[in-house]
This record gives sequence, structure tokens and C-alpha cells, in this order.
Amino acid sequence: MLKHGILGLLSYGEMTGYEIMHVFRDSLSHFWTAQTSQIYRELQTLKNKGWVIDRCVPQTGKPDKNIFSITESGKEELHRWLLEEGTVVEANSPLLMKTFFRGELGIDENIEFFQRVQAYGDLFLANAKETGGNVEEYQKIVVDPMRALYWKMTFEYGVMYMHMLREWAGKCILELEAIKNEYPNH
Repeated sequence: MLKHGILGLLSYGEMTGYEIMHVFRDSLSHFWTAQTSQIYRELQTLKNKGWVIDRCVPQTGKPDKNIFSITESGKEELHRWLLEEGTVVEANSPLLMKTFFRGELGIDENIEFFQRVQAYGDLFLANAKETGGNVEEYQKIVVDPMRALYWKMTFEYGVMYMHMLREWAGKCILELEAIKNEYPNH
């Protein structure tokens, strides 16, 4: 999926690896995480497949920079992937798998687990406040306003999902605290 995220970003225009990482952090990281090294590794894979090309731009006093752009075959791959069936909702959730088996641990450990889930939601939402305006900035850059609309929709999904996740974790904490108060030795 990372390769398709990079192809999607390059479909907006050519970028350096650094620019891809920066845009990725401001937009895609709300639902897909990637390290800088993964992005650069994936760029080489995409280049080897002929889906992107790069050109070297010499710079004075700085290292030369490589600017990547998507090829026609890269656009075809992106379109093929976008039309692919069966990717509506991902069923695998490590969070829910761990929740299902939390009965193996004590109530205090589980309360801490759900507090960490809430803290993750808080961090995401705080970051979303900072980067939320980036959608509007990208709308100015992208020629086709419909593309920015879909960025906005994805961003809103992430915010709504995190609110739901925080609410769910809070409900779990309340249930566990009620059990702990009723059965202190459990």
C-alpha cells in the first residue's frame, strides 16, 4: 500500500523524496504510517518497476537532489489499484485482537491499556488540529479541486474515527473501574 500512496502523491506532481516524506507526514500519516527510510526504499522499488523516474538536479553548496515523477505505467498501476475490488474495509485489527484476549491480564493493566488508547487518540487529534489547515494549503497547490476534496474527506474520517476510538476506550475504562470497585480482589 505504501507504493500506491507514493504513486498517488506523485500523480499530483513531481517531488523530491524529502517533499514526499513531508506531504506524507501532513496527509497520509493520519491513516498510514511510514518511516523516511521506507519511503526512500519504496521509491527505489517503484523506479525499478518503471513506475517512477527521477532526475538529478545539481545544487551549489548542497548535495544534489533527485526529483521523482510518475510514469505512464505508474499512473496505470495507480488506476488499477484504485479500481481493485475487495479493499473496502480492512477486517484485521491488532487493537481488537488484543482487546479480545485482555481477560488474560489484570484490570489495572487493562485500564492502563485503554488509557494509552485514549492518549493516542488525544495525540492524533492534537496533531490533526495543527495539520488540518494543510488540506486548505494543498487545495491551493492542486490544480483539480476534486483531488483536494478527497484529501479533506480522508482527513475528516481520521478525525471522526479517533473521536470514536477515544469514546470507546473511555467506556471500556468506566466498565473496568466499576468492576474493580465492586470486586476489589478481581
